[in-house]
This record gives sequence, C-alpha cells and structure tokens, in this order.
Amino acid sequence: VQLQASGGGLVQPGGSLRLSCAVSGRIYSNNGMGWFRQAPGKERAFVASIGWGDNRPSYTDSVKGRFTISRDKDVNTVYLQMNSLKPEDTAVYYCAASRAVRGAWGTSRGYMYWGQGTQVTVSS
Repeated sequence: VQLQASGGGLVQPGGSLRLSCAVSGRIYSNNGMGWFRQAPGKERAFVASIGWGDNRPSYTDSVKGRFTISRDKDVNTVYLQMNSLKPEDTAVYYCAASRAVRGAWGTSRGYMYWGQGTQVTVSS
C-alpha cells in the first residue's frame, strides 16, 4: 500500500483546508484509514480515523465539530476537511492505513502504512 498526501498550505486563523490522501494498493473493508499530525517538538498525534468499509469516523476531541474525515472508494482517496482552523492546528499532517482492529486506530502503533507528510500552517 502506498499513500500520497496533499493539500497542505498556509491559511489564516478561521480558514479552511482540505487534505487528500491518494491510496494505491489493496485496502479491505475492515481496514481503517487515519490522519495524524506532528507539531514541532511534539509527538505524532491522532486526529481522525474512518472505516474503509463502514465509513464510520472517529475524532480526537480538539477537532470535533471542525474537521471531517471522509473517503471515496471510487477514487481510492481519503479526505480531511479542516474548518475554523486555529494556530494550534499547525503541524505536519500524515495519512496512514491500518489493518489492525478498530480499537487500535487511535494510536500510531495501529498503522503499518504511512504517507509522506503535508505541512499545514495556520497563521495571520
């Protein structure tokens, strides 16, 4: 499985960005897709995940109501729509694919495939 993330950039506080993660290779219906982020000097942290088959999302508390994860199986792409962005959302964002059980999707250890990061900077 190969993952290609794109869509990062510089945006003002309150603005929006949509990240995309193009997936090549086989993803099964019981697999999960996730977005993580890593700010300078911090550990990589879970942002959101979604079931490839059931489309059921999960979010970390700090992004609930602002971010939306989705997937389009027709084009093998996972999206992260980010609205009402805050300076503390600044980080490198990574997409990842998991073949582990759903309970493991909230930690980076649950993922075996990673894309290259895309930088998101929220600043005025």
